[in-house]
Amino acid sequence: MRKFALLASACVVFLFTNFASAQQGDIMVGGSTLMSSAPNNDSVSFQPPTQKGGTYPSISGDFIKFKHRLGFNAETAWRDKRANYSDNGQTYRPFFTDVNALFQPRVGKKFTLDLFGGVGFASYRFSPPYTTSCRVPTGGCTFYTSSNHFMEDLGGGVRYYVWHHLPHVFVRPEIHYYHIQNNFQFHSDSVFRVGASIGYTIGQK
Repeated sequence: MRKFALLASACVVFLFTNFASAQQGDIMVGGSTLMSSAPNNDSVSFQPPTQKGGTYPSISGDFIKFKHRLGFNAETAWRDKRANYSDNGQTYRPFFTDVNALFQPRVGKKFTLDLFGGVGFASYRFSPPYTTSCRVPTGGCTFYTSSNHFMEDLGGGVRYYVWHHLPHVFVRPEIHYYHIQNNFQFHSDSVFRVGASIGYTIGQK
């Protein structure tokens, strides 16, 4: 997972160090929340908790280099605060990192669609109410355990270039769908992230 996150970060850097040769590059920051189906409360057996709610900051970048408004993007989103996991005293923090193919058709002078799909990883960091392990004599303690899952993702957004005096700044309401493989710690493999981003376009738009 760490290697994939580094790869995604490297992709974002690559996008903007090479934007001069591309038709267009964009960088965005955003905020969102999670939505997912809830377990059946009538069941007497243990049900994994639902992934929902919380505030998820995000950072993303893209470039459009090819004909027909095609390109690539990379994005990372994470929960700003730890959430409680069931009733066992654990907390957790999710991270979602993905790399996508991107189609960006224009639908008006100020409107553009972002349609994307690709692959990535969901990483959960679980923290028990006590330290899990310490190394002696070198020191250092592990305060969390990680669980990583491959995922596919689809998403879309509508960007609007709001300000006439800032023609390269836009806002983008958006929705992301994650299909998280073997997501056994939670109730559903399907998670939606809904929110908005603000961004800046570099180069032609």
